[in-house]
Amino acid sequence: MVEVQELMQAQQLKIKQVMSEVAKVVVGQDYMINRLLVGVFTGGHMLVEGVPGLAKTLTVNTLAQALHLNFQRIQFTPDLLPADLVGTMIYNQPKGEFEVKKGPIFSNLILADEVNRSPAKVQSALLECMQEKQVTIGETTYKLDRPFLVMATQNPVEQEGTYPLPEAQIDRFMMKIHIDYLDKESELEVMRRMSNMSFDYQPSSILDLEDIMNIKDSINKVNISESLERYIIELVFATRKPKDYGLNDEANYIQYGVSPRASINLNLAAKAIAFFNNRDYVLPEDIKEIAPDVLNHRIILNYEAEADAVSTRQIVENILRKVNINTR
Repeated sequence: MVEVQELMQAQQLKIKQVMSEVAKVVVGQDYMINRLLVGVFTGGHMLVEGVPGLAKTLTVNTLAQALHLNFQRIQFTPDLLPADLVGTMIYNQPKGEFEVKKGPIFSNLILADEVNRSPAKVQSALLECMQEKQVTIGETTYKLDRPFLVMATQNPVEQEGTYPLPEAQIDRFMMKIHIDYLDKESELEVMRRMSNMSFDYQPSSILDLEDIMNIKDSINKVNISESLERYIIELVFATRKPKDYGLNDEANYIQYGVSPRASINLNLAAKAIAFFNNRDYVLPEDIKEIAPDVLNHRIILNYEAEADAVSTRQIVENILRKVNINTR
């Protein structure tokens, strides 16, 4: 037990070092860095929504360097083809045979920039990569490298020329993260750094692939009590049958509740949050902290909610207030 505790403490220290190293380059985005690390260590994909200029690309790139992982940025556009993403077969004339040319998806961290600007065929190809962790080129299936994390971004302001993501694909994302503008002090620091032409800090590599897999294994061993497991189920069912939980107003706005992936991802994410907080057991606060990010994009609201300007985040907050651990 002493050896296990010492191992966990060493891993938790390295996670803090990673966050500190990324923060030397990226200012004021600790929340996004934390959630991305949750995804890396649990195998979950992230959908990030925020206006341009909030360091989404820089954060993923810097994190990849701190974790010693391969990084690829893919700009999604209306003319993008599935082959541009996963790769294709090319004819080698000297050999007289076809060869596979792998696409940029064969990497550890993928930034799918403005993912909703690509047509359905490209999104379907990305869906197979996210769900199956594999790519089919021609008649051959190739496994993707582990870890494999897709960080997709959306611009919440500009909707012209976009293709809304289907619910099936949105559900594959472990979390949807809303990134807001920086506070005044953080933006002042960003301005000073970017105005300094000599600023070119290169983050050190803190974790390698073996470290990442070991941390993933440690997070998997974090204890969660049966009462908290049932609490997660109650939260999930409250989105499907809100009237059973006294959520009569919310019932008027919810068209469809969350899928079973919500309970699975909420369990995994809560364990990761507990581990990041130097614990080997989950508390109710861990579930409540991560629940909005896991649930908000899986709840489908009706037109009445849109007319009344009710958001899924407000719905989740009300559910967390009204659903108790010992509901049933």
